[in-house]
Amino acid sequence: MFSDMFVIGAPLLEKILRSLIIYFFLVVGLRLAGKREMAQLNPFDFVVLLTLSNAVQNAIIGNDNSVTGGIVSAIVLLLINYLVARFLFSHTKIEEAFEGKANTLIDHGQIQYQNLKKELITLTDLEIAAHKQGFTYIQDIDHCTIEPGGVLSFIAKKPPVDEVRHAEIMEYLNAIKREMASLKS
Repeated sequence: MFSDMFVIGAPLLEKILRSLIIYFFLVVGLRLAGKREMAQLNPFDFVVLLTLSNAVQNAIIGNDNSVTGGIVSAIVLLLINYLVARFLFSHTKIEEAFEGKANTLIDHGQIQYQNLKKELITLTDLEIAAHKQGFTYIQDIDHCTIEPGGVLSFIAKKPPVDEVRHAEIMEYLNAIKREMASLKS
């Protein structure tokens, strides 16, 4: 009974090769799918990622259902991911070529529709992400980029210097008005 649980049902080298092949296939596949798949998941993207893991499960484990075989596959996946991350950390040009560059979605308050289309992000998706970052209106955003990892970064519009000075003067005048009203009474 316990031997079925812990004895690997496939050669160890086969387990390692299966895990490596599936790892690289998924990394390349997700990269080709675009940055959006990495962070801005809608329900359809989420379902695809969940079913993708189930679809490649048998390719990784083969005819082996042992605990040891599962642990070996998990160790291989974690180890190769660690090694790839370490390699890319010290080879930024390769990382940039593989992961891509940030893409501007809003520039100086102007929505870059061609870039939204390229990244498969709808205006509604952009608005939802902006709301999550505390923006009430898209018009309040000066700059937005989608980073290589799929994260949307927003920068708020800053009011023009004249507008800030005007607001300060108006506040000062209102304070004088309140003070004068209190002196009259």
